[in-house]
Amino acid sequence: MMARYVAGRLAGVVVILFLVCLFTFVLFFTLQPDPAVMICGKTCTPERIDQIRGVLGLDRPFLTQFLGFIGGIFAGRDYGEGANLVHCAAPCLGYSFQTNQSVMDMVVERLPVSATVAVGAAVLWLLVGIAAGLLSAVKEGTWLDRTAMGLALGGSSIPNYVLALALQYVLVVQLQVLPFPQAVAFSDDPVVWFQSYLMPWIVLATGYACLYARLTRANVIDTLAENFMRTARSKGLSPALTLRRHALRPALTPIATIFGMDFAGLLGGALITETVFGLNGVGKMAADSIAKNDQPVIMAVTLLAAFFVVVGNVVVDLVYTRLDPRVRITSP
Repeated sequence: MMARYVAGRLAGVVVILFLVCLFTFVLFFTLQPDPAVMICGKTCTPERIDQIRGVLGLDRPFLTQFLGFIGGIFAGRDYGEGANLVHCAAPCLGYSFQTNQSVMDMVVERLPVSATVAVGAAVLWLLVGIAAGLLSAVKEGTWLDRTAMGLALGGSSIPNYVLALALQYVLVVQLQVLPFPQAVAFSDDPVVWFQSYLMPWIVLATGYACLYARLTRANVIDTLAENFMRTARSKGLSPALTLRRHALRPALTPIATIFGMDFAGLLGGALITETVFGLNGVGKMAADSIAKNDQPVIMAVTLLAAFFVVVGNVVVDLVYTRLDPRVRITSP
């Protein structure tokens, strides 16, 4: 039963990714300005534009281009002719119009930076958000509850770029307690690595932590009012044991759902955070590509984000059955 369910979900993932490929291909290769004109510049002849279109394969029918793109992902594809023939190995996402680099190599090179930002921010917002929400729920109606929820409301209202600039000004320029963020490998210098990513983690985690705090508080309060919680307390269980054993699991189950979606979205690229801090991750690469209308790179980032989102959905559904015993996979 479980194998059939997983197979069905994976088939759905393939269909969704195919539709995303089709949509992005139509969007960036038929609705956007001609890439050959963007590459050639303002002082360019029509003959030169036609030549560039031929090199890029943009003069071919739409269906031919799309099938070539899909085939390149699974089997690779060839670019150019004769002595200029270049083979792009699978998974091939094409070459950048601006740098002529393999798009796949560009993504692989920058993905560790985005993954570091995403994982660090996710750990931070889970710890802070759930702890604050849980404490606020237990202390419902007190000054601690009102203060925590007030901070959560204010924190969720601050745009990322404003918080990033404020932290840089205070911590880097004025107090000089942190260096300006740079993409340093953990193996090279763990201390500088932590210092460099601390501000991006805080900026990216603040909004999510505030949201998770409010959601956790609401879920825990609702769970504490359930009949099975009254039964547990009537049996003489301590408040801490009752909260940990009986209240947390059903209260945090919805958190797992939105966490899977939020984390999957982050792996697609934290565009604003990476751009403000100058971290050369997938998000900054996407921002630079949009500014230069580098369509193959934009398509690659779009597909990467879609891949993580749909796979994240499947993982969340599977984890859900472990977190909540009431959820069971049944055959149709």
